[in-house]
Amino acid sequence: MRVFHSDRYSLSLPEGHRFPMEKYRLLRERLLEQNILSSTEIIEAPLASYEEITLAHDPNYVRAVFNGTLDDKIQRKIGFPWSETMPLRSRASVGGFIAACEAALQDGVAGNLSGGTHHAHFDSGGGFCVFNDFAVATHFLKNRHQLNRVAIIDLDVHQGDGNSSMLKGLSGVFIFSMHGEKNYPFKKVPSDLDVGLPEGCDDETYLSKLKYALEIVIETKPQIILYQAGVDPLFSDTLGKLNLYFDGLKQRDAMVLKTAQNSQIPIALALGGGYARPIDDTISAHLNTYRVAKEIFGR
Repeated sequence: MRVFHSDRYSLSLPEGHRFPMEKYRLLRERLLEQNILSSTEIIEAPLASYEEITLAHDPNYVRAVFNGTLDDKIQRKIGFPWSETMPLRSRASVGGFIAACEAALQDGVAGNLSGGTHHAHFDSGGGFCVFNDFAVATHFLKNRHQLNRVAIIDLDVHQGDGNSSMLKGLSGVFIFSMHGEKNYPFKKVPSDLDVGLPEGCDDETYLSKLKYALEIVIETKPQIILYQAGVDPLFSDTLGKLNLYFDGLKQRDAMVLKTAQNSQIPIALALGGGYARPIDDTISAHLNTYRVAKEIFGR
């Protein structure tokens, strides 16, 4: 199983910033320490090019990110201060997901230990997302690999407003988002299938709604699934407001991955959100995603 990482590009954030930058390095290290993945399976992500990113994004916005000339309002909306590392990290996150999609087409499954940046829009970022890796990868797959049908399964606790604003209505693309109904973003951009969940939603309710939704996704006969496997529905997540436990999240991942395998549909995983305290809860939940992937695909 090929899995791409980009944690060499770590942003220096102000003390008390709620984005858990260290989780990317910690996750890679523990995947190796716990023998979930081998050193040959974890590959440094390539940097997405300007030409690749502008398949989906406004060239003026991309240049401003690259050059550090973003409008202050957009920079605040992203939630990170600009530095020379920010565009590099963002390019690696997108490049890693494009690489994971291509690896999934060959191997059936692959992952990116970053990404799922579904709050970035055509000409702006938001919610800790600079470039939208799912939007770029979707255009890349349609343009370079001539895929006609792409499905997005977005199970981050926050609705994928950027995915919907950039991709809804694009021929052959089906977007499914299951998220906290009253959580960020407070102005949702409708997907093809949105399932809004009440605060405190438990494992049983969550999994029953997911089972029904996955049946709808598979009816679209996708040629690849892009899976945003955020772990912020976890009970201890500071931004989640749901009440899933580790076993519930494992069952969630197993349902998605078995659906892909049983239907012989390649699936590419992106990391998505996770803001638990302690951070070890977030890391443990992300580790479980890859444990489940290895158990199901056996590679």
